[in-house]
Amino acid sequence: MILEEQRFLHEDLERLEQGIADRIGEEPRHIRDRLTRDHQIAQFLDRISAQSSKLLEIYRDADGTRSREIQQIGSGDPMEEFYKQLTDVKSFHSRYPNEPVENLERAYRPKKGPDAAAEPSIVDSLFTGEEALGRFFDLHTCHELYLNLPNAKRLSYLQYLDLFDNFTPGAGGLKQSEKMTDQYFKYVGQLALDLESFMRRTRPLENIDKVLADFDKEFDAAWEKDEMPEWKSESANGKASGASQQTSSAEAVWCDACEKEFKNKNVYEGHLSGKKHKRAVAEREQGTPDATNGASNGVGSGGPSAHRLKERAIAEREYRVKRLASAMSTERSDTRVNVERKQGMTERERQQELENLFSTSSSAAGHGGPGAGADGGEDGEGEDGEDDRIHNPLKLPLAWDGKPIPFWLYKLHGLGVEFPCEICGNFVYMGRRAFDKHFNEARHIYGLKCLGITSTALFRDITAIDEALRLWDKIQKDKRRGDRGVDDGSVVQMEDAEGNVMPEKVYYDLQKQGLL
Repeated sequence: MILEEQRFLHEDLERLEQGIADRIGEEPRHIRDRLTRDHQIAQFLDRISAQSSKLLEIYRDADGTRSREIQQIGSGDPMEEFYKQLTDVKSFHSRYPNEPVENLERAYRPKKGPDAAAEPSIVDSLFTGEEALGRFFDLHTCHELYLNLPNAKRLSYLQYLDLFDNFTPGAGGLKQSEKMTDQYFKYVGQLALDLESFMRRTRPLENIDKVLADFDKEFDAAWEKDEMPEWKSESANGKASGASQQTSSAEAVWCDACEKEFKNKNVYEGHLSGKKHKRAVAEREQGTPDATNGASNGVGSGGPSAHRLKERAIAEREYRVKRLASAMSTERSDTRVNVERKQGMTERERQQELENLFSTSSSAAGHGGPGAGADGGEDGEGEDGEDDRIHNPLKLPLAWDGKPIPFWLYKLHGLGVEFPCEICGNFVYMGRRAFDKHFNEARHIYGLKCLGITSTALFRDITAIDEALRLWDKIQKDKRRGDRGVDDGSVVQMEDAEGNVMPEKVYYDLQKQGLL
């Protein structure tokens, strides 16, 4: 029955919208619950799109089934048609008495209490232990692939986190000739795939396909304009363009059949009598004419060579890695801090941290998952009661799991040392790292702008207002003096009777004093 299916789809859409509204209305406190909520909303949105497509097909009524059913109900006796459909429903349920009925009201309602604890979370199997529910990168596999590349620098994992998106030769990247291998192509493709997968898992409500499509458009525009600094077309023309022996030097000769460059004509003529060249010529003659013309003409005839196409594929993956790393700069910096922190921990402390992570996840699931309030448990104690049981007499900072950090870590980072900043309104920063970091933050920059200081690069480690003003006045005076040029008194040079040369102003001052 088309009309019943249409009514069911409308009801399903309304239930899905209500389910999304119920989840957005409450903000989870734990990252696990927040990710679970976002992935559930993403699934609901996908189902809304699928159900809406089915509903549109019904309204289009391409085969006329809906029109015939409406005409059948309106033309005859309505009660007769009603009893006929009722008989069909009873007949169906008599044949299938144990057929389950889907309860849409319960299907999309946020689960709380014991039901949520018994049901596994969506995010339980999405992340590795190193990723910590989407807070950090896990690039160990890509790091191993990088170390196995020929001529790759022996970077530690911490150094690799800083340089994995820097493909410039000498700064962690390889030379262009060293990148034209299948091993490097596999590595950069795997790196881009891992970053894309991480973004999809941590941001399920964003349109990642649109973001990647924008990246591809930007790359296509830059490639067409030849604005990729490491992949200039001039470097490829000398190696793979093959446009009527258009080579990289005046004496070099290009072989179209072998797609290889020779330094001079004598070497090229000796190559023509070789078996490899004859075999390549035979293979080209056996190929199709279009393919032969495209291979011989290369870029000059409208079709890029295979070498240039491979360069484009590698450059596209490198560009995607750069943009993805830039879009997830926060997770990247957090990953670096986390790796540094773990390097200063013992094996026992690492195991204890993993146990705390799993216990925190279990307790979050036991309190009703996403959307569960303070009364989500059966014993009447919710998250507020659990937080009250955390004792923190030393007032230590809280870690990402809501528990105080170890005291030795507190002392190691010097978090007990206060660093006040008068420019920031006498705000006190705890620890040297936070103090050094705040010079590039909006609060400090805004304080300098309020003092009339526009150039903030020279004011690092200056926290007093009077010191900043004195330095700014000195910079302005030096700038005005530089604009005026050299003092007029020092342009004209005078010489006394003994042959001493001095500025004109000094000469007349000494003369007035009778010293000359």
